This record gives sequence, C-alpha cells and structure tokens, in this order.
Amino acid sequence: MLILSISGFLTFLNSSIFLVGYISSNNLFPDPLSSVEEQIYLDKLENGDLEAKKVLIERNLRLVAHISKKYVSPSVQLDDLISIGTIGLIKGINSYNTKKGVKLSTYISRCIENEILMFFRNSKKLNQEVYLNEPIGKDKDDNVITLQEVLENNERSIEDSIDLKLKEKKLYEKMQNILKPREREILILRFGLNNCKPLTQNEVAKIFGISRSYVSRIETKAIGKLSKEFKETT
Repeated sequence: MLILSISGFLTFLNSSIFLVGYISSNNLFPDPLSSVEEQIYLDKLENGDLEAKKVLIERNLRLVAHISKKYVSPSVQLDDLISIGTIGLIKGINSYNTKKGVKLSTYISRCIENEILMFFRNSKKLNQEVYLNEPIGKDKDDNVITLQEVLENNERSIEDSIDLKLKEKKLYEKMQNILKPREREILILRFGLNNCKPLTQNEVAKIFGISRSYVSRIETKAIGKLSKEFKETT
C-alpha cells in the first residue's frame, strides 16, 4: 500500500514531468549511462543544466526498480515501491556532490533505500497491528531487515513544519483549481491526502467501478498537471 507524506508527495510533483510515465506504467526503463556519459552530465548539472538532471534521473530508474524488488511483499506492490524509490533518487541527484569522492551509484542507492525504509517506518506508525520484528526486506548482504531496525526519530524543526504547512496549503489549492473532480479524488485516495487512508490502484478501481489501468492513467495525468503547475510557479 502506497503511503506518502505531504513532503514526499510535493517532492514527487517537483520532479521532472517525464518521470510520471515511467513510474505509472510498464515501460522498460532506459539503459544506465556509461561512466564517461555520467561524468559529462554531472559536469553539466554542476553548471546548473536542468536537462542534465532529467537525464541523470531517467537513466538511473533501472537502479530504482532493482532496489525496489528486494522489498516487495504481499502487502506492498512493486509499482508503489518504485514510486517511493524514485523520490529517493530525485533527492539523491539533487544533493549529490562530486567533491565528496563517492560514486554516484553508491550515493543514490543509499538515498533510494533510505526513502523506502522511511516508507516502512511511516507505515508502522499508521498500522499498529504490524509487529516490530516483521521482515520488510533484505539489505545488500542478503540480511533480513525488520521494522524495528529502521524506526528512527523524525522530529521536524518549527521552521520546517511551517514551510510544510504552507506547501500543503498550496498543493490543495492547486488540486482544487486545476484538477477535475475524479482526478482530485483519485489522488486523495491513492496518496492518503486529507488524512485519508492511502489505497492501492486496485482498491481505488473497485470504488469507482473502473479498471486498474484506467486509474493509473487518470493518476498519471493528474500528477502531470500538478507537476507542470508547480514547475511553472517555482
């Protein structure tokens, strides 16, 4: 079941619009960059080239899918984990520093896994019936990871809390103004907005009496609208 915080959902919307299609469909992910190509785009990114950022994100989506597969369980679909992992990828590309001497793949892999593990931690907070020692996946050494191992303090500063509230208000205003009623309702149900319980695409499909693929298309279109709107106003 997909559970995104408001901050996570906003990060998702502020990503490149083309990502929506990859995350919400069964399209094959593009091949990764060669080491030479990667360095070229990293140099461009360092000079503020936003197109280079898009390429770096797009060409590392295969890594997101690879990592996400380790955490699939009967209660969490792969598509949902890829969505969560992509947020980690975007954060990783945004914060990567070539001067640290860490390979890009190593750094963003850590960011992707951290985002997925944070998802499970938040899931535990929303579902008290899950036991702390319940396995949620495996690490790179094939060791089982439990919820207890990923629970951590998540306190926000006052400044961060205020900033998040302002962004949350802006998000809901734009959803009201630019989305059709069905698009808005599907996003609310899918991402657990307005304090609703987040639902899978299959669950949403049953509510509306439509197919899961149709829910996916509506969701993709709605996220694309919001993403474009946020990019034009930032």
